[in-house]
Amino acid sequence: QVQLVESGGGLVQAGGSLRLSCTASGLTFSSSAMGWFRQAPGKERDFVAAIRLNRGTGFYADSVKGRFTISGDNANNTVYLQMNSLKPEDTAVYYCAARIGTVLTYPTTPSRYDYWGQGAQVTVSS
Repeated sequence: QVQLVESGGGLVQAGGSLRLSCTASGLTFSSSAMGWFRQAPGKERDFVAAIRLNRGTGFYADSVKGRFTISGDNANNTVYLQMNSLKPEDTAVYYCAARIGTVLTYPTTPSRYDYWGQGAQVTVSS
């Protein structure tokens, strides 16, 4: 059974940093793609970043490019989202997601993912 467990959310002031972690079990981590999405109250779940774990390269939404970094640790089945220069508009519940199997492009829509974590609240105060 696939399980994704997130950690690292919290409250931070604008300009600060947080790192989210997502540890996966029950899947072949290095053959998967992992993504981070976020959802603010009353809004849709939006793409933040994705990584193809067999290549180790990331892809980002324009709104976070240059501020956020996605990375993977295949040995520990964990993907990270390092968030720097946080803004109040980054406030949301952040979800990690797993896409099983090799992908040729970065999955950027929720429907392309097979499994989801429980979500981690990130609140950025002004």
